[in-house]
Amino acid sequence: MWVKLCCLLLYFLALFVLARVFEAVAWYESGFLATQLVDPVALSFRKLRTILECRGLGYSGLPEKKDVRELVEKSGDLMEGELYSALKEEEASESVSSTNFSGEMHFYELVEDTKDGIWLVQVIANDRSPLVGKVHWEKMVKKVSRFGIRTGTFNCSSDPRYCRRRGWLKSTLIMSVPQTSTSKGKVMLKEYSGRKIEVEHIFKWITAHAASRIKTIYNSEHLKEEWNKSDQYRVKIYLFANLDQPPAFFSALSVKFTGRVEFIFVNVENWDNKSYMAEIGVYKTPSYILRTPEGIYRYGNNTGEFISLRAMDSFLRSLQPEVNDLFVLSLVLVNLMAWMDLFITQGATIKRFVVLISTLGTYNSLLIISWLPVLGFLQLPYLDSFYEYSLKLFRYSNTTTLASWVRADWMFYSSHPALFLSTYLGHGLLIDYFEKKRRRNNNTDEVNANNLEWLSSLWDWYTSYLFHPIASFQHFPFDSDWDEDPDLFLERLAFPDLWLHPLIPTDYIKNLPMWRFKCIGVHSDEETLETFQDSESDSDSENKEVFSSEKEVSEDDDLNTFHSRSAGEPRCGAETCSCANKYCHHEPCERKARSYGSYSTAGDMEPDWSAWPSEMLHCTECVVCLENFANGCLLMGLPCGHVFHQNCIVMWLAGGRHCCPVCRWASYKKKQPYTHPQPLSSDTPS
Repeated sequence: MWVKLCCLLLYFLALFVLARVFEAVAWYESGFLATQLVDPVALSFRKLRTILECRGLGYSGLPEKKDVRELVEKSGDLMEGELYSALKEEEASESVSSTNFSGEMHFYELVEDTKDGIWLVQVIANDRSPLVGKVHWEKMVKKVSRFGIRTGTFNCSSDPRYCRRRGWLKSTLIMSVPQTSTSKGKVMLKEYSGRKIEVEHIFKWITAHAASRIKTIYNSEHLKEEWNKSDQYRVKIYLFANLDQPPAFFSALSVKFTGRVEFIFVNVENWDNKSYMAEIGVYKTPSYILRTPEGIYRYGNNTGEFISLRAMDSFLRSLQPEVNDLFVLSLVLVNLMAWMDLFITQGATIKRFVVLISTLGTYNSLLIISWLPVLGFLQLPYLDSFYEYSLKLFRYSNTTTLASWVRADWMFYSSHPALFLSTYLGHGLLIDYFEKKRRRNNNTDEVNANNLEWLSSLWDWYTSYLFHPIASFQHFPFDSDWDEDPDLFLERLAFPDLWLHPLIPTDYIKNLPMWRFKCIGVHSDEETLETFQDSESDSDSENKEVFSSEKEVSEDDDLNTFHSRSAGEPRCGAETCSCANKYCHHEPCERKARSYGSYSTAGDMEPDWSAWPSEMLHCTECVVCLENFANGCLLMGLPCGHVFHQNCIVMWLAGGRHCCPVCRWASYKKKQPYTHPQPLSSDTPS
């Protein structure tokens, strides 16, 4: 999880750097930045009209370019970034969908039960034509959708009784606006009564009703009273402008942030004395001033703070977020982090997607489960102070320059989703490349595994959990011997084939002890070979006599003799080997015994037994490959105490032989640790 989190943070850092590179390239090519102000005089009439449409100001009665330019200047400063976004939005000309209501319940659920939005619904009476034609209605839908106003069509033929009860006997337009200034308040429906059925006139009617919800101040005394008043709203935003009514985006935001932010319009058109404005820090109009308990903030001075609905919406969401906003943000971050598993996981393609689906399900389930107690705690009245301190922290952090950069980058990448997805894919491919290179350097075999091999291993894993649930959840070392469990014993009796071929997972192998073989002294190869040959011939004769005289002893006597030797004789020291005992009835044991005996004659080369785990038996040869331990080689020990080359014993165990090659003790089963006895004193009687 932490690896995926670090990869996601690196991706966000790369996006931040890439955005700065784009700004530098745009400045080099065009000579201006996104925050640079634009002189409206230099713009064409079409561009000025586009800006007014994005801000939500009517221009139907202004035929001259000069009047349109003055209206743009009165609504706020124009930046290069806002001009670029407005022109790009106009060129896109995407079709906006409109809802078709099926009846009373559908209308009530979407329109009357929605407390934080504006709806424009065209009602078509029985056997009547619509009030607004198809072409004009499509233009109206596109125009109002810029400000978050949703649209729909209600045909009375689908529910005539509801239309009669409402009094909709002729085709008309219905507008739904929240009636109160509190969150989740009542909704009032207003019917269009104008005579002119044109887009601009209908839009003026919509903006007038939306602006009526905003508190308007017309003189300095009223402003002074409102500025010094303390009420339920902790955050207020003031618009000081010389306009008849606030722009449509300002009115739409007042509906969207009902109960969280109070919107106040200060009309300074007929003011003679503006001294109090200078006292509170307002020196020019138009100005957008945000007033919080921490102070005032002038909107529009930092990066990405445009006079538009989208820019101000992201700004206010960062200052006064809802719980739903935080949940959506956490959901996006968690899913982005989970998708990193597609590139971090190595091996077969099917394996990658199986791991990805598992990670997505796990992370989203944990996210939802973790949010449930948070929602419960937020309902407690004792956490009001904690909630206020959290909002204070949001306001402090999101009014910084770095936060404005982050908001600007968010708006840029969200308006270019193809760029966002391509950079995410490129970042994932880089992670996949470096992860594959790292695992190849570590000699990991799963990098080259194909789909069939991985599916085969997945089936083995599934069957091991299905038929041996107790063994599958045990990890070495553990205290209890699961072979003695009566339930598993009865289970094996029910499946004879599983008794002969147990399916044991190989998870315990990674917990087996590993260390490196080290020698204290070093001798020449010729002396080693000569000493090895001499000692081998001597040990052969001795071991053959021992094996021939004792091979007819029963298995129970062998086990008793094995334990008695463990208690009374020193094994596998510099002179002897613990593997050369009667318990080992296999040819590898005899060869191993010869190895231990051969090594005892090498007096000038002594193994460093201090590096060995205390429970491991001392020996110098691997009975799997029949080769002596070289200085610096990697060793691995089993629970029984026998030691082998790490590669040899891993291949032995992975092949399904889950037992010691020497004593046949289960490799996943813990055994009482072996303690080396004290050496015999020199005065022992012969």
